[in-house]
Amino acid sequence: MSLLNKKGIAIRHIPRAEHGMIEKLATAGVATIHEAQNREGLLHHGIRPIQQGLTRAGNAVTVLVTPGDNWMFHVAVELCQAGDILVVAPTSPCGDGFFGDLLATSLQARGVVGLVGDIGIRDSQTLRDMGFAVWSRHVHAQGTVKESLGSVNIPIICGGQLVNPGDVVVADDDGVVVVRHAEVGTVLTRAESRMANETAKRERLHNGELGLDIYAMRPRLAEKGLRYFDSADEAES
Repeated sequence: MSLLNKKGIAIRHIPRAEHGMIEKLATAGVATIHEAQNREGLLHHGIRPIQQGLTRAGNAVTVLVTPGDNWMFHVAVELCQAGDILVVAPTSPCGDGFFGDLLATSLQARGVVGLVGDIGIRDSQTLRDMGFAVWSRHVHAQGTVKESLGSVNIPIICGGQLVNPGDVVVADDDGVVVVRHAEVGTVLTRAESRMANETAKRERLHNGELGLDIYAMRPRLAEKGLRYFDSADEAES
């Protein structure tokens, strides 16, 4: 934590979760993972996808940027590996278009699966055409410069959540969630258990059972004072 938001640092080697575990977390999805880890790790709802129908998950390569300056993206590209996801935060709020199609092309060449940023991005249509998935707070054409140092692969705060390099980040249409590197196995086990439970409930609902009965809601509703009547006249009497 002593490196949180500290500038002028680029760390080459970070822990990474196994590809197979990351794929399974991607299958689980953001909502299930969030519930599986006690409703923790969800980034602010303002971090939204610029596309629909895509899920991405990967080891976080973290990037701290100075407002209006995207220099550290180029440093980050060299430090990325296949399967990583770039997670970016500015040292203070800034909606400038830090990221566009040229940087995306460079990241795609390294096998990076997407970008999550508490920033602005641009070239959004081209990014969608490229199939490069992005979750950002803003879409804005304002350009940036390359003058000030930030850092790569240090702890950052993105979308209100602490993200450490090597944490697993999962992003889909519902938003973005971060899973601590040390907790990936535990969270995956819980997520798979939740999915199995939901599959069984979905089948029961499909067969016509009511949520009122599956979730044993009737006694609690009665305890709260809910009463049933056969007609409005009966309720008024």
